[in-house]
Amino acid sequence: MFKIGDYVVVNSNYGICKIEDIAYLDISMAAKDELYYLMIPLEEAGAKIYIPVGGTKHKIRKVINEEEAWKIIDEVPEIEEMPIDDSRLCEKKYKEAIQSCEPEILISIIKSMYYRMRKRGSQGKKDTVIDERYFKIAENNLYEELAFALGKNKNEMQKLIIDKIKKKNLPSSDRE
Repeated sequence: MFKIGDYVVVNSNYGICKIEDIAYLDISMAAKDELYYLMIPLEEAGAKIYIPVGGTKHKIRKVINEEEAWKIIDEVPEIEEMPIDDSRLCEKKYKEAIQSCEPEILISIIKSMYYRMRKRGSQGKKDTVIDERYFKIAENNLYEELAFALGKNKNEMQKLIIDKIKKKNLPSSDRE
């Protein structure tokens, strides 16, 4: 069970949330004998999310720490892209990746979508709406959590990751 004040990631695309309270709800749709987390998404300060403490519908986990964030960034070049063999299954795979709440899975799906969109571009085709939408969601979720863990701005994350990849790919004599 999480505590009040904990920062968590929730699978339902809420991003990082702060647990503001743990209480019973007094509304008609809520079970009277069930505790709920009251969470506030960092990116939507006015929003409130109620999720049952013992519920299984939502995956909730603590936000990664700084050490874990650097480890994930270091591993980006080695993380395999997620194979998507059937275009009709793209959206299903994308949703599953987003719902996983796992940074490594987000990276895998981002890589897949990136290469897929580059291939379409080289063929003179536009990106699909589904690819664009889920690419933005996956990037946002990944960058938000990495930035939070590192105490940086979310907009810095893509450049930081690209720089890390470039540095890792340099011959050892060229590294700083």
